[in-house]
Amino acid sequence: MSDTRPIRRRRSELSTPATSEKMMAKAAGGDADLVFLDLEDAVAPNAKDVARRQAITALRELDWGTKTRAVRVNGVRTTWCLDDITDVVAGAGADLDVLILPKVKSPRDVWFVETLLTQLEYKHGLEVGRIGLEVLIEEVEALAAVDAIAASSPRLEALILGVGDLAASHGMRSAHIGTTAGYPGDIWHSARTKLIVAARSNGLDAIDGPFGDFKDSEGYRQQANWSAELGAVGKWAIHPNQVTLANDVFSPSEEEVAQATKVVTAMRAAEAAGDGAVAIDGIMVDAATARIFETVLLRASIVEKH
Repeated sequence: MSDTRPIRRRRSELSTPATSEKMMAKAAGGDADLVFLDLEDAVAPNAKDVARRQAITALRELDWGTKTRAVRVNGVRTTWCLDDITDVVAGAGADLDVLILPKVKSPRDVWFVETLLTQLEYKHGLEVGRIGLEVLIEEVEALAAVDAIAASSPRLEALILGVGDLAASHGMRSAHIGTTAGYPGDIWHSARTKLIVAARSNGLDAIDGPFGDFKDSEGYRQQANWSAELGAVGKWAIHPNQVTLANDVFSPSEEEVAQATKVVTAMRAAEAAGDGAVAIDGIMVDAATARIFETVLLRASIVEKH
């Protein structure tokens, strides 16, 4: 198994219930960077088997273009998780890029899925280690152990802040899937920061969670901007009309790229001349400042290449 994680574009991760063939077909033709077919919260218990079969068919038969193809399975403590993973990998493993694991609480949850995936890849003649993992940090136990979870597996590619279940696990009174009432500020700031630090220190992508009011474009954009400022690279979309917003927020603008190029170029010229800092537009820039702008250029290159 390679320790080199693939670089994927994750500005928008669109949730799509695997019970709806129409929605899956629409998602395949849409603009989301990643589409995950949901077998968990969007699927009633009596529809789990049908959803699983339809997800396999959709992965194999729909044209997904350059999108990352993912499936959110049920949690490892449910009766559905084993069949979700074994059936999906057996039926569509070659057409699957990522499994999304909900309600993890500790590294052992990731290790279980990692070991199972490896066995299934061997069994079905698939490339070992190709299927990546994203995990939802949506339990207080997970948030408390987020550093250990982030370091738990070379398959792990991203951490996602699952604000809906996390609010319940946290005992919050009024938070609802990304929105808040009666709290003076960003109620998720601490959790976002903790998750993003754990992700970046382990070479993972940090993804902001869902925003429930899909008619509130400004609210969604505000939450996306807050998470982007902290270092997240993308956000969940629970409705197709949120995809464009996420793609816009998490794509560096032409002006941002031009300014970053200007700063980095000037800083490199200064360093070549033996100077540790340079004045640009009346502002003193040093190596630390250049690092910030290099991040902008890196994100721009990922957007352009995929």
